[in-house]
Amino acid sequence: MAQFSESMDVPDMGRRQFMNLLTFGTVTGVALGVLYPVVKYFIPPSSGGAGGGTTAKDELGDTVSVSDFLGKHNAGDRVLVQGLKGDPTYIVVDGSESIQDYGINAICTHLGCVVPWNIAENKFKCPCHGSQYDATGKVVRGPAPLSLALSHVAVQDDQMVITPWTETDFRTEEEPWWA
Repeated sequence: MAQFSESMDVPDMGRRQFMNLLTFGTVTGVALGVLYPVVKYFIPPSSGGAGGGTTAKDELGDTVSVSDFLGKHNAGDRVLVQGLKGDPTYIVVDGSESIQDYGINAICTHLGCVVPWNIAENKFKCPCHGSQYDATGKVVRGPAPLSLALSHVAVQDDQMVITPWTETDFRTEEEPWWA
């Protein structure tokens, strides 16, 4: 039978605690490294400052100049730009000197197709399932359940600044569903 003696190498408590701490730290670091991207995926990014808005961009991602825009388009035209969150947004040309103070999100409320403007019928017609919207984006024929989302459009320093629409929807006199 073997007896333990003081001459055997038994780690003292300080060394054992150090090894436990090192092991715990390593496992925790690896677990956090794996979980960080998963957590970031489920937390939406912050929307930035409160009053800044988004500057409208063209199809190439360049900032839209209002003076150039009005020079290229006629009154009544509805022209797509990149709006809030990069969504396609129609800007309505009011006249040769101005644009409407609202933009119309071009994403169909039925299945998310981009809804083109049909100039001959003076309405938006979804190519996917036939939903139709009037000139202001109000749904007039389903299967789309809701009108197109709105946003505010303002001109600042020859640029279009698009901000979220949070007030009552002027087309339906209801609270906005997209807010």
